[in-house]
Amino acid sequence: MNEQDSTKIHDIVKESINTISYIEKYSEKIIQITDHIVNSISTGKKIIIFGNGGSAADSQHIAAELIGRYALERKSYPAIALTTDTSALTAIANDYDYNQVFSRQCQGLVNDGDTVIGISTSGNSENVKLGLEVSNEKGAFTIGLLGNNGGKIKDVVNLDISIESKSTPRIQEGHRVIYHIICQMVEERLYQKEKNNEF
Repeated sequence: MNEQDSTKIHDIVKESINTISYIEKYSEKIIQITDHIVNSISTGKKIIIFGNGGSAADSQHIAAELIGRYALERKSYPAIALTTDTSALTAIANDYDYNQVFSRQCQGLVNDGDTVIGISTSGNSENVKLGLEVSNEKGAFTIGLLGNNGGKIKDVVNLDISIESKSTPRIQEGHRVIYHIICQMVEERLYQKEKNNEF
């Protein structure tokens, strides 16, 4: 085994573990996010998620966990990733500007009481920021899953979890653990409401 490669693997794994172990610091915010998502779904509202690149994939992952299932057999929950409609994305980017690909969709899809999640590892993605600003205007509760200590997006959302790292891979790994926790907690709470005929 190449010792240099082995050391590199060890260092990457250690850095990832350190980032993930730090997530417990965000427990209160994770609970608050869960509360808002549960409230939105319980009252007939929806969850909207968006981001670029790997964060687009994470947006689709979250929506799939809610629309499909995380671990329990239960109702489908209304969740939309704004990164999946290539016709809308390319039309908006072509006819307007790429920075408007999310804000234009939010203008048409977001309603009062929805929960909107913007994901940005830099915390500075302009199109994510604009989408969240429009969502605020529409009466949604806005959440940022961010990196880089929150960047400029931290100041436009109602609630943020900002990974204190500048490494995109480590931030993405942290985000995935966070939203898996949220999906599990949301599902368990709504499943219990369903069993109690409260939902």
